[in-house]
Amino acid sequence: MGMMFQRKLPIPKDVKEEFPLSERMEKIKEVRDTEIRAVFNGVSDKFLLIIGPCSADHSESVLEYISRLRKVADQVSDKIIVIPRIYTNKPRTTGHGYKGMLHQPNPDGKPDMYKGIVAIRELHMTALRDYDFSCADEMLYPENYRYLSDLLSYVAVGARSVENQQHRLTASGIEVPVGMKNPTSGDLTVMMNSIAAAQSGHMFIYRGWEVESEGNPCAHAILRGYVDYAGRSISNYHYEDLLRVSELYGESGLMNPSVIVDTNHNNSGKQYLEQIRIAKDVVRSRNQNEDIKRLVKGLMIESYLEDGAQGVHEHTFGKSITDPCLGWEKTEQLIFQIAEKL
Repeated sequence: MGMMFQRKLPIPKDVKEEFPLSERMEKIKEVRDTEIRAVFNGVSDKFLLIIGPCSADHSESVLEYISRLRKVADQVSDKIIVIPRIYTNKPRTTGHGYKGMLHQPNPDGKPDMYKGIVAIRELHMTALRDYDFSCADEMLYPENYRYLSDLLSYVAVGARSVENQQHRLTASGIEVPVGMKNPTSGDLTVMMNSIAAAQSGHMFIYRGWEVESEGNPCAHAILRGYVDYAGRSISNYHYEDLLRVSELYGESGLMNPSVIVDTNHNNSGKQYLEQIRIAKDVVRSRNQNEDIKRLVKGLMIESYLEDGAQGVHEHTFGKSITDPCLGWEKTEQLIFQIAEKL
């Protein structure tokens, strides 16, 4: 019974030394970090699109997606900053199923954490080196963040993690914007409290160290919808919802009031095609109200090469093995439509 300790894994510092960034890669990330931060602190009025597969399952298809995204991002760069989603660990509602590339670098193979650490680092590095993209990942396990901390330009804290003290404290010590999702219950007070915690400095234990954080002024809200007591999906991206969050920010005294709207999850009821309508609806709300325009900094969209989803052991190239995603043609069209309407 209990835990079997298999092997000691290398610490992030060693992995970073083994797989280092070039000076050029560091520079690109620095420029992107500055540009993205400027959106959150109101210096830039560019719109953020955090977009990509529900889970980064196969390096080849993720990189094919990113190569296509690069071409589109260049065409809309006057209005939009594209941040690819490379989500390498996946929360599972019941704990079963594919837990992401960190656990299973090969979805058909056995879990292998060391290979997983290397695989996720190499994937993020390739996106930066070959396509000039520093990306977004979800912080499912706070202590794993350091394996990618020199590569990520955006971090999301999921709906199930946002009440967790360790996630909040770690977010307070991260140097890039961190989005705090509303919890699965939809309680906006919980979300606002998590932003307050992440914007404050703390002393805490992290990876066996006593650390001190300065607070993250770019910690912000992500609205992703929620589930009511009867298990129904309830959305929270509408005009009235956005005004409510604007009011909550006004009362809170928090820095850099910002919202990213997640167009999938309970906002779409996982009806992935609804993301198109929801994205346009949010842009329309921004155009109708100055407060909402200032508040809503961007969208989070789940999209991949193929529409929909498939079983873990099916092998359609670029089709999600977790939540259903918007296929490439619809994605490309949507990005251009958003750019036009901003």
